[in-house]
Amino acid sequence: MNIKKIIPIVDWLPNYQKSYFKGDLIAGITVGIILIPQGIAYALIAGLPPIYGLYCALVPQVMYAIFGSSRQVAIGPVAMDSLIVATGVSTLALAGSDSYIEIAILLALMVGTIQFVLGIFSLGFIVNFLSRPVITGFTSAVALIIGINQFRNLLGVDFIQSDQINILLEDIWMQISLYNLPTTIIGLIAVSIIFILRKIDKKIPSALIVVVLGIVIMKFFGKNLSEVSIVKNIPSGLPTFGIPTIDFEQIRELFPIALTLVMVGYLETISIGKSLEAKQDEYKIRPNQELIALGLSNIFGSFFKAYPSASSFSRSAINQESGAKTGMAALISVIMVMITLLFLTPLFYFLPKTILAAIIIVAVFALVNVKEAAFLWRANNLDFWLLISTFIATLFFGIEYGITVGVGLSLVVLIFRTSRPYVVELGKVPDANFYRNKERFEEVIIDDDILVFRFDAQLFYANSSYFRDKMDEMADKKGKALKLIVLDSESINRIDSTGVEMLKERIKYYQKKGVLFYFAGAKGPLRDALFKGGLLEIIDVNHFFMRANDAVKFFRTGDRKRQEKYAKYIHQAYQ
Repeated sequence: MNIKKIIPIVDWLPNYQKSYFKGDLIAGITVGIILIPQGIAYALIAGLPPIYGLYCALVPQVMYAIFGSSRQVAIGPVAMDSLIVATGVSTLALAGSDSYIEIAILLALMVGTIQFVLGIFSLGFIVNFLSRPVITGFTSAVALIIGINQFRNLLGVDFIQSDQINILLEDIWMQISLYNLPTTIIGLIAVSIIFILRKIDKKIPSALIVVVLGIVIMKFFGKNLSEVSIVKNIPSGLPTFGIPTIDFEQIRELFPIALTLVMVGYLETISIGKSLEAKQDEYKIRPNQELIALGLSNIFGSFFKAYPSASSFSRSAINQESGAKTGMAALISVIMVMITLLFLTPLFYFLPKTILAAIIIVAVFALVNVKEAAFLWRANNLDFWLLISTFIATLFFGIEYGITVGVGLSLVVLIFRTSRPYVVELGKVPDANFYRNKERFEEVIIDDDILVFRFDAQLFYANSSYFRDKMDEMADKKGKALKLIVLDSESINRIDSTGVEMLKERIKYYQKKGVLFYFAGAKGPLRDALFKGGLLEIIDVNHFFMRANDAVKFFRTGDRKRQEKYAKYIHQAYQ
């Protein structure tokens, strides 16, 4: 067992070079500066006191630095997961109450346990049933929901909080006239500053700048702005160790939300990790190791009062752009958060909540991916509607239903595509020895008495009837002139018993009509399955050819010497 694969820090830490430290230090400080106001803001999204966002930035980051296969992914509180937490926990307890906090921490333990188990048993592939269009539709919808939920803090109006956009917009429409002018002005100015600074350079700590400006304004002019809501007291000190209270009834009720967080958190981490991996050649992302790292981050995080954490798109990108080389950057960020918790939390007393809302709104609206939808509209119509369906379901029915619809539709599309794969007749290229798709190459020669066709998928119970119908349809077009069917099997990598029995039945059917049936390009595993299924009781091993052209040539000229040599080779391989 390779300890370096199980605990990646054992690989990079002993080989740490002094030249790495400057980049790690700058990246760690930069991400830490951004993380502190974001952590406070995202805790408010989750319905938790601000300090719990900072707790999320401690132990989870340390555990990921030890066990994560990526050296630049930034773990901690994120907007999307925070809203999902609020959606699930708010049905069980009042936001901000002690029981609400306990349930949120229990949820972190549940999420971490599921992630860890999936990673240990190498089950990360399960999450792949969420296709890219589903993820894009889901994240875009959730980003809109998060942003619109923050209008209550941005405008200083006690709008309803919901994960259904129709409920949100209706309440905003009814109460928009009650907006608080000073709060709104401060919030909109903060949005403008963040947006402008991000356009200039993403490395500029725009969130920290507006936080400092907001605190200064409220500290010195607060008496004239008494209507502007501020954060007030944030407790000092590090979180204490404690095992979350286990309540099996709550676990049962939280399970759907926990699964949603597992899938979303894992996919976020993998997509971020893969994009960062492509920019360097020093390490490779290992999906199952990422699940283990995320699992341990959430499990041990829950022991130190953290709610579910995941990887951040923005902080990971900034981490990489700032020069991070290893997980040391994450550890430096942790030190910054610890210093803040121990000594600096009183500084945030005068921080306006509208500033936090501005930070969140700018961050999440950047996740609304209009370009991907436009691209899919041009490139793949089915994937476009998959994206739109998930987007609409999430917007109008809520996060939990949105992810369920996305997974369901992904499976339906998968079944549809595998049950109706591409089937095409092939024709001979003039003055050449190979066959090509007649629909793409108009000059190919099509014989009236020979049908050469290709099936581009595995042949199994879900598509065997489709295979039979398409083959019969092409054969019927040839009419009574048909004397030979050649199946180009090069694209068939697997066949099950249903597929074998279907082939046997159709070969017998065509034999009665005086039509031969040949196989071309059949791979070893396919031949093994056919032979074990009893196909050689119906046709001879001489009916297998390397290429479609060889099959047609054998039929036309009877070049038995060459074919018998190939058949003998196949027979020996099977024996």
